[in-house]
Amino acid sequence: MSLRIEPKEMAEVLIKVRKMSLAQEMSIKLGKSLIMAGDLYPADIAPVLAPNKYGNMAIFPMTWGFTHKAAPKPLANCRVETANSKPLWKDSWYRRRCVIPASWYYEWGYPVYEDDSRSMIEHRNTKKIKFAIQTEGSDIDLLRSDV
Repeated sequence: MSLRIEPKEMAEVLIKVRKMSLAQEMSIKLGKSLIMAGDLYPADIAPVLAPNKYGNMAIFPMTWGFTHKAAPKPLANCRVETANSKPLWKDSWYRRRCVIPASWYYEWGYPVYEDDSRSMIEHRNTKKIKFAIQTEGSDIDLLRSDV
């Protein structure tokens, strides 16, 4: 899964986060850009809404993705149906939740055709494509070549 943050739509949030000293420190330590717009992938720095030390909602820069010693790289997907019970996710589900504001996101998948007579092996050998997911009625144009 990848996120897409449109700079025009999120300008106020992006400007605020980029100015934070924590963002500058993260950028230097991780060797990552503070652009935080366009396509974002696990391990990129992203603006995040989460409770601050007083329990109030605030915006922070964070590395996107769930890191765990059992996983070699940041994870970005889990099933909402089991997140509160699986050992890997359970504690974070109850104690460390946040929101990443995004214009939309996309998942990679195999194209499905109406009259698809291909075998499962042929289907899996098909090149994956991006499926964009956004809110109904969104006016963001997804029919661009860079999507």
